[in-house]
Amino acid sequence: MKNNKSLKVRFLGGVGEIGKNMTALEYGKDIIVIDAGLTFPSPDMPGIDLVIPDTTYLVNNKDRIRGLVLTHGHEDHIGSVPYLIKDVNVPVYGTKMTLTLAESKIKEFNIENYDFHVVKPRDRVNLGCFQVEFINVNHSISGSCALAITTPVGVVFHTGDFKIDLTPINGEIIDLSRLSELGKKGVLLMLAESTNVERPGYTMSETVVGRTLDHLFIDNAKRRLIIATFSSNVQRIQQIIDLAAKHKRKVALSGRSMLNVTDAAQSIGELTIPKGILVDIDKIKNIADKDLCIISTGSQGEPMSVLTRMAADDFQQVKITDNDTIIISASPIPGNERSIYQVINNLYKKGAEVVYDSIEKIHVSGHACQEELKIIHSLIKPKFFIPVHGEYRHLKKHISLAKSLGMKDHQMILAELGDTVEVTARTFKKGEKVPSGSRFVDGLSIDDTQTTVRDRVHLGEDGLVIPLCCVSSESGEIMQRPDVVVRGVILTNEQLEEIKDVIEKTVGKYDLKAAGDMRDVKNKIRSTVRNYIIKKTKNNPMILPLITEV
Repeated sequence: MKNNKSLKVRFLGGVGEIGKNMTALEYGKDIIVIDAGLTFPSPDMPGIDLVIPDTTYLVNNKDRIRGLVLTHGHEDHIGSVPYLIKDVNVPVYGTKMTLTLAESKIKEFNIENYDFHVVKPRDRVNLGCFQVEFINVNHSISGSCALAITTPVGVVFHTGDFKIDLTPINGEIIDLSRLSELGKKGVLLMLAESTNVERPGYTMSETVVGRTLDHLFIDNAKRRLIIATFSSNVQRIQQIIDLAAKHKRKVALSGRSMLNVTDAAQSIGELTIPKGILVDIDKIKNIADKDLCIISTGSQGEPMSVLTRMAADDFQQVKITDNDTIIISASPIPGNERSIYQVINNLYKKGAEVVYDSIEKIHVSGHACQEELKIIHSLIKPKFFIPVHGEYRHLKKHISLAKSLGMKDHQMILAELGDTVEVTARTFKKGEKVPSGSRFVDGLSIDDTQTTVRDRVHLGEDGLVIPLCCVSSESGEIMQRPDVVVRGVILTNEQLEEIKDVIEKTVGKYDLKAAGDMRDVKNKIRSTVRNYIIKKTKNNPMILPLITEV
């Protein structure tokens, strides 16, 4: 019997943006979710800690969700797992490293009931009408997988984050033979990451970094070494520890995420630390500079990270001197350039030597460049293709790359947030939109709209004016001359007195005893004061009138 149902691929994050990756596959009554990531706020989001996907669609359909499948353990793929689990407690599947990192996040939220299932590469799990196979790939974190998802309409292949590294540190090469088998059997749809699609050639192997670091250990034999890198890059940390052991240096780890990840990786055998090499950061004062290597967080110039605090002379355990060499083993994430270069400048001012990516080959990407993407396209040979994991320009460039390999326009769709793509064995088209966008995390609070962010930006840019008025609860008369509190707005004493006059005249037009509800009065104060300030200063601050009844 002919199957007329379509597979629906719903994009809740990770398209048109870097971060907060989340995709849902839906067929009939079954839904599976791929990844639950976050992104970090941009400079125009004051006070916001994290940005996570809008999961309204998933919450409204939680009884149909058969599982959450995680490709790897980076924040942009697992960072919103606790928030999703609180609303939609479904089984979660991933490799040991991925789930170990996800579990540490779950515990921070004091969530006790969660259902984690550890898988290995080549394992298959059945989730409703879907069968998900995990396939080993190379990336900048251990336990990364691509997914081959068998659906009633055909196989969907999701690359996850990957590169082709023929000499990986952990010896686990991307499973190209399995990818070739899938391509020969037939893949209906491929979702492929697009992060490095603008870069020609191949991504360098992680071993290149090891050789550069080895030379830096030799060249700085008499100096203290401080190496900042991503805490999640366990293979990089392993190389640094191995080199420290080779050059007879003790290692001090610093930064909460660095300690958490290394503890987790060591507990499951993903990180090997020689006995006696580690020293507590609080006990390094008696260790000679030439005998010490500090591995820290802060490779992106994050405000409260260890390296940033060192550069600002705000880290008690380490004071930067002219006998320090700081190695920043990471490339700036777009948007972080200003922060990290400020840290570098501050380190130089303290007399330290600083080595970073534009000077030495001390970082390699975990994402595939053009030639690697071409290899994957050629091996998988998908009937249909959707680029993911990238800003609009990346997705557009990936479409062009696929076209250069022979794919036609009708075989490719450039998806945006909220899009649904409907797929059958013969058809491929956009369908309905679903709720999508961002939720803003501020401490323990989550805001589903941008109103709070806009208000904070407004306050930061234009300031705040609070008109204060005290009235009698019995007569409704003004008890004393109004006052004005001003923050972030420049007003002369004369203008402040005139604003008080404006408030007094405005309130005087109302019978406050009869008014009862003061909202109309406050709105009128707001509009008249705003009009005055705009006329006099050309500024448009936030106006918050307060009327106190005594």
